[in-house]
Amino acid sequence: MRFGFWLPVFGGWLRNVEDEGMEASWEYVRALTQRAERIGFDTTLIAELNLNDIKGPEAPSLSAWSTAAALAAVTERIELMVAVRPTFHAPALFAKRAADIDRISGGRLSINVVSSWWAEEARRFGVHFDEHDDRYARTEEWLDIVDRLWAGEEVDHDGRFYRVEGGRVSPGPLQSPRPRVYAGGESPRGKATIARVADAWLTHGDPPEVLEPKLREMAERRAELGLPAMPFGVAGYAVVRGSEAEARREVERITDVKASARGYANYRDFVEHSKLERTLSIEDYSVSNRGLRTGLVGTPEQVAERLIELERIGVDLVLLQLSPQAEEMERFAEEVIPLVRGAGVVAA
Repeated sequence: MRFGFWLPVFGGWLRNVEDEGMEASWEYVRALTQRAERIGFDTTLIAELNLNDIKGPEAPSLSAWSTAAALAAVTERIELMVAVRPTFHAPALFAKRAADIDRISGGRLSINVVSSWWAEEARRFGVHFDEHDDRYARTEEWLDIVDRLWAGEEVDHDGRFYRVEGGRVSPGPLQSPRPRVYAGGESPRGKATIARVADAWLTHGDPPEVLEPKLREMAERRAELGLPAMPFGVAGYAVVRGSEAEARREVERITDVKASARGYANYRDFVEHSKLERTLSIEDYSVSNRGLRTGLVGTPEQVAERLIELERIGVDLVLLQLSPQAEEMERFAEEVIPLVRGAGVVAA
């Protein structure tokens, strides 16, 4: 199992806690990422939103791709998984920018293609917002252009969403045929697109009994297409404490719902436009990405046991959120990761 973490570009993950002690600043995320790769983390996911999804639209947040370019130059080992929303990036311009960052990093870039959900953000930044299925159609066309440019083709394309005449990217990315493409989605349209065009599937938090049939379905979709098996990743918010009671008290604190908090302003927008398989309660929304549903709460041994179960059903990557991130990542790396990696589990 690989361990990754969400880079706290929003200054935290908790909608009920005003100050989590991790400011949305370059200095903080640089130090965090450099430390993470030294203590055993494999990946960081850099989310892309131009407004702050967690602390409220008026709160500060970092730009994903500016941050990724800077981190590429000051890290050595860690995978930089950067979210990209096709609506916000012309494909040829994106292909050029991402190829440069892949080379700066020495071939450590991957992308998380996100088909958008926040209509208000699009309006505020003057970007067209497609309906749900059109967003996935756009993603397919966009990624086809990017792939061809990365392959060194001179691209002429006149499609539904994009037009490119004589496009070319040189130099291309260091990785061949392309940086790994992750994607997430739960609707039938989304899963069909992801199975066809992505390299790996990511999902929000859920317990093993819910995840297992989802992973099986995606594996079957890939097999029906005659494509290689894809890795699976899941989000999880971890609360590791010396006793289960102490961990549960922390969960009660962070889910003490204050629905008037600024971070709840986009709750209805997210639920309406995401087409989730399961209803998202406002308590679940207290923590980003349904992270508590994954069940990484308890003593180090309890959390390790849950991670081993996730690995058994086929999860290859866990993308962690913790608060405060720097301090809790140290605890997780020291107390949990050795238990999981020492178990030597082989996925079923």
